[in-house]
Amino acid sequence: MTNALPSLSPLRSRWAALGVLSATMLMTILDGSIVTVAAPAIQDDLGFTPAGLSWIMNAYLIPLGGLLLLAGRLGDLVGRRTLFLAGNAVFTAASVLAGAATTSGLLIAARFLQGVGSALSSAVVLGIIVTLFTDPRERTRAIGVFSFTGAAGASIGQVLGGVLTDALSWHWIFLINLPIGLAVMLLALPALPRDRGIGLSACADIAGAVLVTSGLMLGIYTVVKVERYGWLSGHTLGLGAVSVLLLAGFAVRQARAATPLMPLRILRSRNVSGAYLVQLLTLSAMFSFQVIVALFMQQVLGYSALGTGLAMLPAAVSIGAVSLLVSARLSNRFGERFVLVAGLVLLIGAMAWLTTVPVDANYVTDLLPVFVLIAGGGLVLPSLTGLGMSSARPEDAGLASGLFNTVQQVGMALGVAVMTTLAASRVESLRADGRDTAAALTGGYHLAFTVSAGLLVAALAVSLLVLRRPAPVAGAAPVESVPTAV
Repeated sequence: MTNALPSLSPLRSRWAALGVLSATMLMTILDGSIVTVAAPAIQDDLGFTPAGLSWIMNAYLIPLGGLLLLAGRLGDLVGRRTLFLAGNAVFTAASVLAGAATTSGLLIAARFLQGVGSALSSAVVLGIIVTLFTDPRERTRAIGVFSFTGAAGASIGQVLGGVLTDALSWHWIFLINLPIGLAVMLLALPALPRDRGIGLSACADIAGAVLVTSGLMLGIYTVVKVERYGWLSGHTLGLGAVSVLLLAGFAVRQARAATPLMPLRILRSRNVSGAYLVQLLTLSAMFSFQVIVALFMQQVLGYSALGTGLAMLPAAVSIGAVSLLVSARLSNRFGERFVLVAGLVLLIGAMAWLTTVPVDANYVTDLLPVFVLIAGGGLVLPSLTGLGMSSARPEDAGLASGLFNTVQQVGMALGVAVMTTLAASRVESLRADGRDTAAALTGGYHLAFTVSAGLLVAALAVSLLVLRRPAPVAGAAPVESVPTAV
């Protein structure tokens, strides 16, 4: 018998728990972006080769994306609070190891462990939120706060990485996680309600766990190495085919297993499966936007790393303000689908604007309007979260949370791999035609922004054609009783 997290805990306790959960996601997302600014200093200090430097990020992303689905299900089985605390402990210890690293090999190993810890803790966060906040309006507000911390983490990471690296050393971008991690664990003990889980005997699908974890990790590894090997290389096609076969074997296994790791019923909801597809397309465009705009400002406009982070701060502020102050009210009034569509229209406008940015772009007239329009992300992300978790039963909340985050990580990895590869190819072509470096880079980035706009248009089409008003699911937490949205 499931002993789910209580849904009627006192108001103060629930919002305290949300604060703890949001702090963990802030730390996870911050850690993914803070390294990018400090990468040159790490390379000089530890002697990374240009190719090896990418493993500072890849060693973190591969276990994070590969283990989320399994970790989410483990949270349902052993208890989401237990897994959350274990994940934070692993992440904090690995951060200390990374901060103390004196060799490239030790740093990569520590980053891998950080990814494992992040997967264990972040996989169950949404599952805890939807079981704590069952009132539709409160849940919408909670998801808005949660989305705000994600936007904050992405921006703070870039600024904080530059400050810590310049003022102290790159070691501190990892060591700063120690006080944060300890505080989160100490606050989580009283704030998060105890849940017993449904027991490991409810799912003994070891074969399914091996198939999905190896398939996802191999697939993400293949994607993040596309920039080096190319899409049509034997390396990419061979490993990609193996990854697809492993995941196909997992799907077959889940349809036949008596106690599947991922009951396929979770994908039968039109809104849930549609929200996953919209999320994949949207995150592919949005995360690549963050990376490529930063490259444009540094490589073409000559911004410093810290200057780039500060210049992009309005984007994070606009996303955060909209998700925190506007999204919940609009969703409760007009429905999540309406809010999702409105946000996607704003994002499409931002990408379309970027396709016309000149080589000598002025920040106020050419870039700042984009960072204002990107506020559409503050409408899109909370709405997608609500729809993606809308049909989760209490016993499947951790699995749904892990699956939602897995789709997010895959979308981010795919977006960066596709856009950077397309941009690099276009840059080489323009250089061959006699363009100077700045003009060639700008042309390459214009192509990436054009493709990103196309992905967002596809996401808008799916939102309009597939998503519908959420229907009540037996045993699921209540969803909005107002017209659909996001």
